[in-house]
Amino acid sequence: MIKEFLNDPTLLLNAVGEGIYGFDLSGNAVFVNPAAERMTGWKADELLGKKIHQYHHHTRKDGSPYPADECQIYCTMFDGKHRHVNDEVFWRKDGSYFAVEYTSTPVYKNGALIGAVAIFRDVSKQQQTEVALRDALAQVQHLSEQLQAENAYLISELNEDWQDSGLVGQSHSFQSMLEQITLVSQTNSTVLILGENGTGKELVARNLHRLSNRAEQPFIKVNCAAFSANLIESELFGHEKGAFTGANERRKGRFELADKGTLFLDEVAELPLEAQSKLLRVLQEQEFERVGGSQTLKVDIRVLAATNRNLWQMVEQGSFRMDLYYRLNVFPIRVPALRERKEDIPLLAANIITQLNKRLGKQLKGLSKATLTKLANYDWPGNIRELQNILEREAILSKQTVLQLSAPLSNEQSNEQVVSLDAVQKQHICEVLKRCNGQISGENGAATLLGLPESTLRSKMKKLAIKR
Repeated sequence: MIKEFLNDPTLLLNAVGEGIYGFDLSGNAVFVNPAAERMTGWKADELLGKKIHQYHHHTRKDGSPYPADECQIYCTMFDGKHRHVNDEVFWRKDGSYFAVEYTSTPVYKNGALIGAVAIFRDVSKQQQTEVALRDALAQVQHLSEQLQAENAYLISELNEDWQDSGLVGQSHSFQSMLEQITLVSQTNSTVLILGENGTGKELVARNLHRLSNRAEQPFIKVNCAAFSANLIESELFGHEKGAFTGANERRKGRFELADKGTLFLDEVAELPLEAQSKLLRVLQEQEFERVGGSQTLKVDIRVLAATNRNLWQMVEQGSFRMDLYYRLNVFPIRVPALRERKEDIPLLAANIITQLNKRLGKQLKGLSKATLTKLANYDWPGNIRELQNILEREAILSKQTVLQLSAPLSNEQSNEQVVSLDAVQKQHICEVLKRCNGQISGENGAATLLGLPESTLRSKMKKLAIKR
């Protein structure tokens, strides 16, 4: 048996699984094994004596010509050097191609170079597996980043001192608002929620999401007044690593986190004009780029926006884009102030007390009639948030199961606050700025003395038209 192989070594060459080509110094095929025939579709009698480069290497993968003098197999025949190539393709007889890995080895006889041997194998499945593995790893990385970002966002949400008083009430204005929520919740229309501070605009937004067909997807909130002008774009659209000083890693913005879900833009009137322009593009085209990035990202989101300011007045003043105003004002919902729905105070108070019992471990039963009367006679400049704060304070102080007001409420106090709250804030901020010689940030800055983040103070100064 061994003698047979020695007498006819082609038996071994024909039995191997790799394709084998033999070439003379002119580049003509002198040997083609069965494995090469199976892989390429070319029969040996079709290739023997012919320049085989014209059959398996005539063009590159992209269709561009492949000159014979650049062929690594032919180069071996010229310089006698061994080569290994793993980034090319061979063409089949039917016009298709397959990824190939091959070696070209010089053949010597009596010390003279007489040709070369190319041994190749089809690595298409291997490359497909590698691509699938890379895609899977990229998907795992994407999901990991998404999970980390969502976890960080959820933690920040849980840390917020936000009390859910519930959408409760029987007044006509409140019931009209509920009807609007029901009508628009089943659509993907953009909703602009209008109302004074403390009326429950965020609660309306959350219920719009809860009643929509996106209820199982993320509800992402961003407070547009909480970030400085140079950070709000990064917060909304994310940033690439190195996009600016301090950007040590890539970060997804709120738009990416809200993909397939709902994005709630609270205090949207505080957006700087440049961010307004980018927001308009996202609303129009549902696509954007991260800060410092060039890749266009597509998202499917529903936008809800809220403000306590007169946007049209801001449009006339040039501080809010008219085209963005019309994009946001598709379906406006106005949340009535508490003074417009005083008949709902007993229901609201009962709901708040239920929440306080759970949070404070109390067993409060309700309010006295005298307290309800006092609450009804108050004008509530701080709306439901003020009612929550008053009842929480009384719940902490009370040793009885029925709450009584420990501090007076008067219309005189209320009217003064309604008329002059902004003026009082402006006067106080101006006094502090004067004391700090106009310095806002830093240890001795006005923001520190006022106990406010620097970005919040700047937003208030802009709103109140305070100049240093």
